[in-house]
Amino acid sequence: MKKIRVENAVGTVLAHDVTRIIPGVFRGVGFRKGHIIRKDDIPELLKIGKKHLYVLDLDEDRMHEDEAALRIAELICGDNLRWTEPREGKTKIISTIDGLLEVDVGALLAINSLGDVVVSTLKTHFPCRKGQVVACTRIIPLVISCEKIEKLGLSAGAGGPVLRILPYTRRMVGLVVTGSEVYEGLVKDESDRFIASKLGEYGARLVRKIIVPDDAGRIAEAVRELYDEGCEVILTSGGLSVDPDDVTREGVRASGAEIVSYGSPVLPGAMFLNARLGDVPIMGLPAGVFFSPRTIYDLMLPRVLAGRPPSASEIAAMGHGGLCMECEVCHFPVCPYGR
Repeated sequence: MKKIRVENAVGTVLAHDVTRIIPGVFRGVGFRKGHIIRKDDIPELLKIGKKHLYVLDLDEDRMHEDEAALRIAELICGDNLRWTEPREGKTKIISTIDGLLEVDVGALLAINSLGDVVVSTLKTHFPCRKGQVVACTRIIPLVISCEKIEKLGLSAGAGGPVLRILPYTRRMVGLVVTGSEVYEGLVKDESDRFIASKLGEYGARLVRKIIVPDDAGRIAEAVRELYDEGCEVILTSGGLSVDPDDVTREGVRASGAEIVSYGSPVLPGAMFLNARLGDVPIMGLPAGVFFSPRTIYDLMLPRVLAGRPPSASEIAAMGHGGLCMECEVCHFPVCPYGR
């Protein structure tokens, strides 16, 4: 730490808080410890009677918290992210599009295990809006060694970016509504209200709907028809329980699709079917989508539309946090469900 004249302080780092007093109006911190003095600050400092300041005398191998926060953001961010100028040592990382946040959780753990470095994020696979803050970064001390930031860079660059936002690229959705009672007009088809209505949240749309009876062959034909017409995601509704008339899974398999998994530890959403026909994901939606405001459909839809359909092991892991609290006022996705 050294003492210098205010006029010579541009570009230096303030080593102490500077109090600003405006009689009868304000008394408080005018310039905080760690602030990098700018040319515009000089007249303000002189106005409040400051002729000298104590500033940090940084070695070449040390980095101020503001510079470090910016450097960390540069190292960890991938596509569709921007970051703010540091404020009190903290930089906010912001999504530039509507999309799915993807976090390299292993790299994030390695970075936060270095010590003196903080990167805090939303949960991976969180559906983000343009302009939403998805992460923040800072260092704990006022200054940090450049060597530690270099180590962070090695952790961040090992397997691609630590953070990125994936756009919703799959927009054309087809739906197979199964159930003889719906096909024969005994029960009203409510799929537009409970299923198709949610597609628009992510920029997708329902391009074709086919209603079929509980017949595995007809279900298979409908799935193939939607696939041949270029649907990028195929949904099915109904016919996934243990009832002897429920043959949706059999029909999906008969279409040539691979069944990735059937059943999930997410409630509501236990009877979820996860399949794939070529490169087209198929989601078999359980009956719960017609009764519960939020189900496994809401957790899987943004992932699938962003090109990140879940594996069987990922679905199995969702049992931890997979129980909906059924709150009187739903705040999803800002809640523990599926996180």
